[in-house]
Amino acid sequence: MGDQVTILQMNDSHGYLEPHQELLWAGGQAEYRTAGGYARIATLLDEARDARPGRVLAFDCGDTIHGTYPAVQSRGGAFVPILNALEFDAMTAHWEFAYGPERFVEIARSLDYPVLAINCYDDSSGDLIFPPYTVCETDGLQVGVIGIAATVVDKVMPPSFSEGIHFTLGDEELPGHIARLRDEEGVDLVVVVSHLGFPQEVKLAREVDGIDLLLSGHTHNRLFEPAVVGETIIIQSGCHGSFIGRLDLTVEDRRVTGFEHDLVIVDDAIPPHPGIEDLVEGVMDPHREYLSRVVGETRTPLNRNTVLEATMDNLLLQAISDLTGADMAFSNGFRYGAPVAPGPVTRNDLWNMIPENPDISTVEVTGRELRAMMEENLERTFACDPYDQMGGYVKRCMGVNLYCRLENAPGLRIQEFFAGGKRLDPDAVYRAALATDQDVPEKYGRDREVLDTSMIEALERYLAQGPVSADLRGSVVAI
Repeated sequence: MGDQVTILQMNDSHGYLEPHQELLWAGGQAEYRTAGGYARIATLLDEARDARPGRVLAFDCGDTIHGTYPAVQSRGGAFVPILNALEFDAMTAHWEFAYGPERFVEIARSLDYPVLAINCYDDSSGDLIFPPYTVCETDGLQVGVIGIAATVVDKVMPPSFSEGIHFTLGDEELPGHIARLRDEEGVDLVVVVSHLGFPQEVKLAREVDGIDLLLSGHTHNRLFEPAVVGETIIIQSGCHGSFIGRLDLTVEDRRVTGFEHDLVIVDDAIPPHPGIEDLVEGVMDPHREYLSRVVGETRTPLNRNTVLEATMDNLLLQAISDLTGADMAFSNGFRYGAPVAPGPVTRNDLWNMIPENPDISTVEVTGRELRAMMEENLERTFACDPYDQMGGYVKRCMGVNLYCRLENAPGLRIQEFFAGGKRLDPDAVYRAALATDQDVPEKYGRDREVLDTSMIEALERYLAQGPVSADLRGSVVAI
């Protein structure tokens, strides 16, 4: 018969405490439905624990305390009582470092469960910032849990995220920790809680023996069926807290001999947990009046569910183009940001789109630099070696048109490049508007100017002009 254990996963909830709009695919079309909410997630966790006492473990793969207005305003602190009440068994991290490593360490010490990372080191001492693993005991099983934080924090994120620390991929460290858990701790099951991203984690599972279960994060994949790589089961469960992954495992002689998986949509059928609902309301209530204000209307459904271009980012680009009158505009290819259905747009929606609320800037950049920048971005997104993939989606563009062969070698993907409807002139100088100061990296361009207008202000100004449309334009096209 073997021993039974249930593993529950949340990943990439991005600060979405309450139910919100989510895009769900239905055959050939998208549907916008209400999903998520920590109070509903609490109900799911409690129901599983009540049904299988002592045999349930719950893990959070990170991107938890950043991404919404209350998260950013409290620098993650408002989430601690709620997360403790959810009683996770361990987590790892990515955007948690947005408040600086010192602040995140402070947050981690306030949690009732460990933050784990085998790949996050102190620059001066070389020591790990967080414990690499923990051992969780269930009714009949010892479960070794290893954490791997996002490796990109010190590579493509703002420098403040990684001040005084550095990250490795974790692939070299992982075998030693697995051996220690198996041979010295005598665990029955090895679980890796990771925020590397699904392509990276598939490669990791192929290279490293001994991982029974890999809980994946970062890339917002909705895996309705697990990926099985050798002896390793991999799941990932969407984003925004709209989904919870559940695995019911049978373990015999320190091996998984059977499993059942369910990607649970956190929808209206799940009643909210009253206690967690009260905690969430306590966080949200001071901000309700400010966030609920309607600031405009969209005729286009706004989302970030497409890789090459997205309607939500087109709205951002239209706003900064309108403000600056620049030749073109760029924004980061963020994955997070709850969809907005056609109709009213609230201030809360704007903060969900761009919670960092950076000041808009402009830069002068040559055509030659633009091509190099976009080739670099395409390589970071579509690198053949998953370990070289370093970001979210393709950089969002307006005022340009790129036609690309994504399967081509690095630096040779762009087939045609147009600016303002004309073929890109390598020697011409173009003025670009930027939603964040990293949208054209510092090594490109000159005469940068930071404007005294934030992204939220620019969006409100643009929306105040009347109903907006932000349809897909074919800015980046795979051919």
